Amino acid sequence: MSKRTLSEICNNSLTDSKAEDLLVLDVENISSFADKIIIATATSNRHALSVSEKLVESLKENKFNILGVEGEIDSGWVLVDCGDIVVNIMKKEQRDFYDLEGLWGEKTLLTQES
Repeated sequence: MSKRTLSEICNNSLTDSKAEDLLVLDVENISSFADKIIIATATSNRHALSVSEKLVESLKENKFNILGVEGEIDSGWVLVDCGDIVVNIMKKEQRDFYDLEGLWGEKTLLTQES
């Protein structure tokens, strides 16, 4: 399956799980580990874990390999590594503090959804 399909599955799963403030960054030309980074906000630690579990389930159902899932339930940040796409599911406090959008730069922004 294509990268586009992978991105669509990730975005659909995150939206269905009520993740907020979805943002897709194109880092293909500046990163060696991924082509896109997706950032989504969760409302609580439990929500972040639930969103990540549903994402992993959806990816497996669609025959995508997951390279890894990192993050503890109380950390407020779960990372799902899908190879070409890395998904960061973060509580607002962690998202504001780590400011991944600012780290990667404005020119990488592809889309932003509410």
